[in-house]
Amino acid sequence: MKAFIVEKYKKNGALGRADAAEPVVGVNDVLIEIKATAVNLLDSKVRDGEFKLILPYKPPFILGHDLAGTVLAVGRGVRGFKVGDEVYARPRDHRVGTFAERIATHESDVALKPKNLNWTEAASIPLVGLTAWQALVELGRVRKGHKVFIQAGSGGVGTFAIQLAKHLGATVATTTSAKNAELVKSLGADVVIDYKTQDFESVLSGYDLVLHSQDQKTLEKSLRVLRPGGHLISISGPPDPAFAKAQGLNGFLKLVFTLLSRGARKTARKLGVRYDFLFMRADGRQLAEIAALIESGVIKPVVDKVFPFEQTGNALAYVETGRARGKVVIEVQ
Repeated sequence: MKAFIVEKYKKNGALGRADAAEPVVGVNDVLIEIKATAVNLLDSKVRDGEFKLILPYKPPFILGHDLAGTVLAVGRGVRGFKVGDEVYARPRDHRVGTFAERIATHESDVALKPKNLNWTEAASIPLVGLTAWQALVELGRVRKGHKVFIQAGSGGVGTFAIQLAKHLGATVATTTSAKNAELVKSLGADVVIDYKTQDFESVLSGYDLVLHSQDQKTLEKSLRVLRPGGHLISISGPPDPAFAKAQGLNGFLKLVFTLLSRGARKTARKLGVRYDFLFMRADGRQLAEIAALIESGVIKPVVDKVFPFEQTGNALAYVETGRARGKVVIEVQ
């Protein structure tokens, strides 16, 4: 099986294309022939070892967190899928590896592919879709009348989250560059802030929720645009004690994350708002709900570029430039 492998943790390191062992199909697994995968900044961070305290992958390992493909085989305990099904998924942590021709993943991480999407469009959805769903629906409980600030609206998570927030009935503000203003407006953004020329803190106030994906300085400013009782959900950190507890991490890591998030939590308490760190998880049932929204036309994928499989390294490098509008996808088959 051909795959792109991380030989060792190395910042900006190249991915090596090599032969990898065939996936082992467990009792509750589905074996999937990957038609397309997508690139996320998470892939760069995992390659560079930024998450090795909580995701201790032992090199060599295969990167990749999104897939769309066809079921080739199922374990004897699988009841929800059959050979030939067209599916999409974000494999769970410690079982990722979609920069490859095939993967075996737990059936609970998988859902039927939206019928109205092709392979590349479907592969663009899982990670960003689940991130937005878990932030806005599960944790943020966004509903009609809420005011939601989504940072980096033209990025992978942003393009999905804007559409989802509008579907939930929210008024949506976002930041982007002037050249991407029309894109985010077309997705439903009501307030568009040019981050190069405008200070969002001087424009926004009284917001119910912020979906934060930027740096620490932006985090502190974002807390101040919330109304009392508002909620900031960060997908870029810092991790907090609640995350450490939910992950069952050891005492040392709990202490580390307590210290890293102390400033954000202290500021949030002072302002009377809530701070949460979100590290999205695999969930096939949520992907099925997302597929229904896509099939009804509520949400449309935004794909910037499609690379061939042999140019996976180039695709990752392009994502690292920060210039992608929506998602970058790789055609595997």
